[in-house]
Amino acid sequence: MQTRFDVSPDTGLIEPATQCASPNQDARPVDTDPAMIVLHGISLPPGQFGGTAIEAFFTNSLDHDAHPYFDEIRGLDVSAHLLIKRDGSVTQFVPFTERAWHAGESRFRGQNRCNDYSIGIELEGEDGTAYDERQYETLQQVLRAIFDAYPAITAREVAGHCDVAPGRKSDPGPAFDWLRLYDGLGVS
Repeated sequence: MQTRFDVSPDTGLIEPATQCASPNQDARPVDTDPAMIVLHGISLPPGQFGGTAIEAFFTNSLDHDAHPYFDEIRGLDVSAHLLIKRDGSVTQFVPFTERAWHAGESRFRGQNRCNDYSIGIELEGEDGTAYDERQYETLQQVLRAIFDAYPAITAREVAGHCDVAPGRKSDPGPAFDWLRLYDGLGVS
């Protein structure tokens, strides 16, 4: 059974989702509403799934001594609006009304600073590993709820991190099945 998600445009919160506030956020520029979605892939440590390292990273509570890779990301202040784990569960770190720090230096259709006007969705995964079917099902439901709450966003405004930061980022990677996503959204 698929979960139905609902977004409040006023609060920027999505239900049902686990709320886990990240300090790595700030206000969007004045009169700027979400106008696009950036999809990411993340696993911490790289190539390992499960656990709470991603949540700890986004809340600045990661034990940097727990794995050698964690020392490489020490001092990075990063967040996303949502994380969709391999099992399809959803955690929200930043309300959609606020700016999450996910895209970095970025450009979409001639407009710079994608964090200002985008919603960042992290999928637990990596470039070369197939994403879980439950993630696609959840992502489609989440996207439908976002489209309903923010009519300026349609499937045409969904991009990968690789699309807004080419040469710098490769996620969600070649293992992400864009046609699977679009088919599930009914996009032709």
